[in-house]
Amino acid sequence: MKQISIFGIIMIFVCLIAWSLQTDKTIAQVPQTQKTEVKKPMNANGKTPVLVELFTSEGCSSCPPADRVLSQLEKEQTNADIEIITLALHVDYWNYLGWRDEFSAARYSQRQSGYAERFKLDSIYTPQMVVDGQTQFVGSDLGTAQKAISEAAKTSKTNIEFSATEDKIKVKISDLPAHENSYVWLAIAEDNLKTSVKRGENSGKTLAHVSVAREMKLLGNLASTDKNFETEVELKLSPNWKKENVKFVAFVQGEKTKRIFAVNKYKLNG
Repeated sequence: MKQISIFGIIMIFVCLIAWSLQTDKTIAQVPQTQKTEVKKPMNANGKTPVLVELFTSEGCSSCPPADRVLSQLEKEQTNADIEIITLALHVDYWNYLGWRDEFSAARYSQRQSGYAERFKLDSIYTPQMVVDGQTQFVGSDLGTAQKAISEAAKTSKTNIEFSATEDKIKVKISDLPAHENSYVWLAIAEDNLKTSVKRGENSGKTLAHVSVAREMKLLGNLASTDKNFETEVELKLSPNWKKENVKFVAFVQGEKTKRIFAVNKYKLNG
């Protein structure tokens, strides 16, 4: 009896060890919960696009430093994951100071007034930079611009596709993220512009510009339920514009919040 009991105890002990090892093995084989990776919005270049608008004027002595900041953002593209898409919108309310900015237009002043209402500002001013329609600040502040751009890159956007023929350009937007009622805009901009200012606050200076908005067209409206948009517009360039410097910037912007839900650019010279 004593031998049988010892044998039985030994067998029970062996079984317990085997069960324990099997349990450890089973636990080790259970895969850990996979982390859900949030996919960043990307354009065709694999980058997150961010729209940076600068309201500026050749008649404003505070604007040249902001013009240089915009040029730096456009040319250096310091963040490998972000494509900074810039627009310089020259307002017309400084023209009375003795120098008429040839790139200025009332429609850009009106657009800036819309931002003033959105941001609850008492007045409009230059130079003013607006990032993705959500953040505004003095346009010559490079540090604030870089921070705002990095923050804006976290928001969801969709890509915009372009195609062009000799006389038409097609804009196609697919799979828009959740959005409010919005507008679809197309800006025609020109790089590498210079002006020798003869009068006014910047008299005697030669001012260099990038991404100067030559024209801005409303392509259409999007209801909050619309996910796709496609249109084709006639391609007309002024004889005064250099074709190799022209680019198109299309974007979807919320009617009330001014948020940018999609943005991309296209250059005729590739």
